[in-house]
Amino acid sequence: MGFFDGLLGGRAADFDSGSASSNAIELTKRHHTVSLTKQDAATGHLRVNLAWRMRTSDFDGARRTSLLRHPFKALRPPEVLGHGQSMVNVDLDLGCLYELMDGTKGVVQPLGGYLGDVNAPPYIKLSGDDRFGSASGETMYVNLDHRDAIKRLLVFVYIYDQTPAFDRTHAIVTLYPSNGPRIEISLDERHPQARSCAVVMVENVKDELIVRREVKFVYGFQGELDRLYGWGLQWGRGYKTKAER
Repeated sequence: MGFFDGLLGGRAADFDSGSASSNAIELTKRHHTVSLTKQDAATGHLRVNLAWRMRTSDFDGARRTSLLRHPFKALRPPEVLGHGQSMVNVDLDLGCLYELMDGTKGVVQPLGGYLGDVNAPPYIKLSGDDRFGSASGETMYVNLDHRDAIKRLLVFVYIYDQTPAFDRTHAIVTLYPSNGPRIEISLDERHPQARSCAVVMVENVKDELIVRREVKFVYGFQGELDRLYGWGLQWGRGYKTKAER
């Protein structure tokens, strides 16, 4: 494997509401914040999920050309596009930079095995590393019963050791609070060479937990996200162990 970086006030109305059937809030450039506190969702476990799939539009042109040469292919059922690895060699990882009220800073991520702890500092736990883009994706838990100890959390997504492919995949990060609608942030901007993306900030502002959409793509790794947001950690090269399918 190649090397990668490793570790050595919103208002309630400021969001786009989803339909009643979807029961979701979509954070956008225009409406980019929501208050968990004002939604009575600042307790319990906040579940953060990353899922991705291949962009179907990337194949439309090739399919039209193929049908002109082989018209009988029109009689075949369309291919079902699976998640991630089945269509593109990409390994998206979910991570979180954290800063606690006592000044403690660090990262939770698959690389280096920094999986965290949900019942002790940093009160964040990554459930595992999905190497191949399964339907369930990757999931992280934040224990908001310890919200008084949390200053800010930056949830990010990065591509490990593969060709940058944010422009070929559609990724979505979804926050599932203990109460109220889920919160969705889509990574639908085209940044072909980007390797990392700061997705969403959860910040304790005067005892109110604010969720703010970021969606800032960078061309480096975690160290560049650190510099962008002023975390001040020391970074070095990291590796993953080889995964078996």
